[in-house]
Amino acid sequence: MSHDPYRRFRLYAWFVVGFNLLVVAWGAFVRATGSGAGCGSHWPLCNGEVMPRPESVETVIELGHRLTSGLDGLLVLALVVWAFRAFARRHPVRRAAVLAFVFLVVEALIGAGLVRFELVAENDSMARGWVIAAHLVNTFLLLAWLTLTAAWARLGDEARGWPLAIRWRDPAAWLLGGAIGGVVLLGVSGAIAALGDTLFPVASFREGLAQDLSPTAHAFVRLRVWHPVIALAMVVVVGMVAGWLRHHRPAPRVRRWSAVLLSLFAAQIAVGLLNLWLAAPVWLQLVHLLMADLVWMALVLLADGVLGRDATVG
Repeated sequence: MSHDPYRRFRLYAWFVVGFNLLVVAWGAFVRATGSGAGCGSHWPLCNGEVMPRPESVETVIELGHRLTSGLDGLLVLALVVWAFRAFARRHPVRRAAVLAFVFLVVEALIGAGLVRFELVAENDSMARGWVIAAHLVNTFLLLAWLTLTAAWARLGDEARGWPLAIRWRDPAAWLLGGAIGGVVLLGVSGAIAALGDTLFPVASFREGLAQDLSPTAHAFVRLRVWHPVIALAMVVVVGMVAGWLRHHRPAPRVRRWSAVLLSLFAAQIAVGLLNLWLAAPVWLQLVHLLMADLVWMALVLLADGVLGRDATVG
């Protein structure tokens, strides 16, 4: 068995990815339980204190999210330091780790903005919708760079610069770009639809459908109708893209990640339909979000398998 000098780094990098999934899910729990104002409009302090005495469940939930987010910042910073110590200058792992940390900082700033501008709890303004959309896109970018940090640790010491060979005349690049854009749009619509579930809860599928189709319904509620439509359309698009890539780029990683992507997408659709039928209970919203993040990560790894300079390597 050959010695792998980067095995421990890869294990740590994947641990950081997993921890970030936990932090993202906790953030969704904060939103779903209406706990975003648990620390008032104070940030980074909580109700004006570093460690306040919890006076409500909402405070405990919001404070817990802030503490895990702070720990996450330390974990990602350690990942950057380790990347610079373990990998040579201009190695792609260094770049990916730095970009992950940048998007983590942006994530914290968006979260701070939500609190400071009171775009939490019962706020149903369009401004909150736009910020939630930006939050989702930034979260996807954060997870993408963390995933690539772990994935690119497989590359040898000779790797330098940008490891993806993107050629504008390559149909695979265009197909992947379309799939990535569509999944981001799906994620944004899902994030705002979930906000609608929180702000305008219903007790049953029938009540939710009546609310969705009401001509006076809020924009967040009307989006609950379009989100499943976008999801079904993306099943077709992603299925066709994955099938084309498996046929025209039959490398081991492409076959593996296209199969994983399609399996996760199918499971995600099933969870989404169940979420719709059960009127979006909090626990199922969290499962739905986790599945969305896993679909996104699988798509990122498929793109790496197709466009990576070592794309023919298993």
